[in-house]
Amino acid sequence: MNFNELIDHLAQHTVDGLSKGAIYALVALGYTLVYGVLRLINFAHSEVFMVGTFAILGVWTLMGATDNPSLGKVILLLLVGLIVGALASGGTALAVERIAYKRLRTKNAPPLVFLITAIGVSLVLTEIFGLWQGRLIVGMPTIVKRTVLFEFLGAQISNITVIVLLASLVMMIGLDLFINRTRYGRGVRAVAQNPDTAALMGVNQDRVIMLIFVLGGIMAGAAALLWNMRFGITKFDIGFVLGLKAFTAAVLGGIGNLRGALLGGLALGIVEVYFATLYESRWEDVAAFVVLVVVLMFRPTGLLGESLGKARA
Repeated sequence: MNFNELIDHLAQHTVDGLSKGAIYALVALGYTLVYGVLRLINFAHSEVFMVGTFAILGVWTLMGATDNPSLGKVILLLLVGLIVGALASGGTALAVERIAYKRLRTKNAPPLVFLITAIGVSLVLTEIFGLWQGRLIVGMPTIVKRTVLFEFLGAQISNITVIVLLASLVMMIGLDLFINRTRYGRGVRAVAQNPDTAALMGVNQDRVIMLIFVLGGIMAGAAALLWNMRFGITKFDIGFVLGLKAFTAAVLGGIGNLRGALLGGLALGIVEVYFATLYESRWEDVAAFVVLVVVLMFRPTGLLGESLGKARA
């Protein structure tokens, strides 16, 4: 056990954990939005993230991206990557809802059928990309070269860390404001709280459901861009484990709670890095799922536990 290593470099490991957890949190928002409104665990959301990584890689390839481009091209590549990732992941999420879930909703299918369908869609998307893109790890061009900007409490803060943390916080704050401060957000909260009453008040439930899938997909597309920058790889099944960890983050914070997804993602990232330091990196996945089991056993409502429908305006 490398306890001394953890203590000696606690600040650095904490920063690394926050950077990793911020990506989990963005993906966890998709699980939280869908569950908060439909009480559905959309396990296909992990593949929505995966589609975003390949879409960004594709547009970067078309734009002739190379390692360490000029500053102007870096900004252009990141901006285009964000737009394409958001469109690809948001469009995929919407397509999954329209093709797989809408018919089940109209037939009042039981929750188990939705769950099995979600798993089936996840496997279908994974295998499609496995056949199309191959089953090997695909490397990304190094759009932003990692450099240390400053030190804080002994931790080296890199430009990648700053970008990941700031971008994640901006996206999450923007989504929180949208849900809690806009007319469309009031519609989402109304349907989450009582769909029948919301329908009587003139809220179009079908449009609200489409909206939450698109919003969750956009968050996953942004997470895909940050993942490509931080880790520089993708794969046909890259969403599987990451999706389970994002789901764990959502449960940890309180699934159905937007701010809980942020808290859960950051906490899970820190736990993973700490555990990997104490033991070995290959055990970090074990730590994540141990957290899931413990939370479900002792606090199934999560750390915050407030549902989307009860969120305050």
